[in-house]
Amino acid sequence: MGQVIIRNLDDNIVGMLKNRAARHGKSLEQELREILTDTVTGDRRRFIDNLKDLHAKFECRSFPDAAALIREDRDR
Repeated sequence: MGQVIIRNLDDNIVGMLKNRAARHGKSLEQELREILTDTVTGDRRRFIDNLKDLHAKFECRSFPDAAALIREDRDR
């Protein structure tokens, strides 16, 4: 497992994170691990959802063959 050190974090932020961890009954380290994991996987999920939306949006459209377009352009 990797390790990360974050320097120069504002004391107020550290305090808020400690309070949040205490409210959830977790250590600060575990709370931070979960925040980072949720953030990264959430971004990935949103990206995949956006791709699915785009796929659905363009699914019924037909697009010309790229190779044919390139040949046509080359012939000009």
